[in-house]
Amino acid sequence: MNIEWKLPPETIKLSLQQVHVWRVELDRNSEEIRQFRAMLSPEEQKRADRFYFEHDRSRFIVGRGMLRSLLGKYLQVAPDGIEFCYSAKGKPMLANVEQSLHFNLSHSGGLALYAIASEPVGIDLEQIRPLSDAEQLAKRFFTPAEAEAIAALSLAQKQAAFLNAWTRKEAYLKATGDGLAGLDEVEVSLIPGMPAKLLRIQGNSELASNWFIAELHPHPDYVAAVAIAGQDWQLCYFKD
Repeated sequence: MNIEWKLPPETIKLSLQQVHVWRVELDRNSEEIRQFRAMLSPEEQKRADRFYFEHDRSRFIVGRGMLRSLLGKYLQVAPDGIEFCYSAKGKPMLANVEQSLHFNLSHSGGLALYAIASEPVGIDLEQIRPLSDAEQLAKRFFTPAEAEAIAALSLAQKQAAFLNAWTRKEAYLKATGDGLAGLDEVEVSLIPGMPAKLLRIQGNSELASNWFIAELHPHPDYVAAVAIAGQDWQLCYFKD
């Protein structure tokens, strides 16, 4: 499926049945990094300063600054005025606004994805990398059926199938806020070229049918997925 990532309109409006997905390059020039850093809270700036390598520090600053910038556009508030709180398992949420605006983000390498919707949403992004132990990892973290499916694939397809499963599971778990502990309780489609689908939640296919999940194509070197409860969601793709 071809996805067209468009420049956003001047005024951003989110309808109830839309999920806005933003693709952001994290490697920016020094002036942009300085501007993003100025948006961060003192705690976020301290977190940034803990990174040993400058490129990791800069990517963190851009990633958090861009999150604030995007949310500021939707909420029509200054980016540095946004406050976050966190669930018991670490999922970030808006703390000081009452609007029904939900978000999630994921970054890998020099790329970040953000999902914004009217309901809790999850997104995951993974840079494609060599995975010589994909079959063993699947046995450890996935359901028996998923592990068997990966074991039956050719060597070239094992890696793609593993990353398909990982991103789809993690997107769902980030939407629910459950974290990675539930990887083996969620079963997804994973064969390369087949549509993304949530098959079973704790063995229950009816529960899974209540979820929307989609494969994303932000870059040839990345695999990604987004998940949200309900059906008939319209995905809108923006780039910055």
